Amino acid sequence: MTALLWLIPAALVLGAMGLLGFFWAMKSGQYDDLDGAAERILIDDDGPIVDDEDER
Repeated sequence: MTALLWLIPAALVLGAMGLLGFFWAMKSGQYDDLDGAAERILIDDDGPIVDDEDER
């Protein structure tokens, strides 16, 4: 029974911290552009890789 006196408040505090972290991330714009990185990798236009020996 004494374990529940520690575990229930600990679970509530950790849950509140997770919820506050989520709201902070939403407010600061962390989830604004979810598809940008996925599309950027497809548009990436690197030049061909050339060995040092081929350049000479």
